[in-house]
Amino acid sequence: MASAANTNLNAVRETMDVLLEISRLLNTGLDMESLSICVRLCEQGINPEALSAVIKELRKASETLKASENCTN
Repeated sequence: MASAANTNLNAVRETMDVLLEISRLLNTGLDMESLSICVRLCEQGINPEALSAVIKELRKASETLKASENCTN
């Protein structure tokens, strides 16, 4: 039983490593933790395109906030 669990865990790690490499090749800017969260959300049924749109909007909002903070300082 422990062997099967270890095999499954290794397969999950290998899959996440491959997904992270693809993510880096596509310059998504996602780290392992963010990518893992996105994968889990997609596994729960979240629409990947909608998730992508939300991430883009959050990044835009973050950049705008940083720019406004730099202007006031």
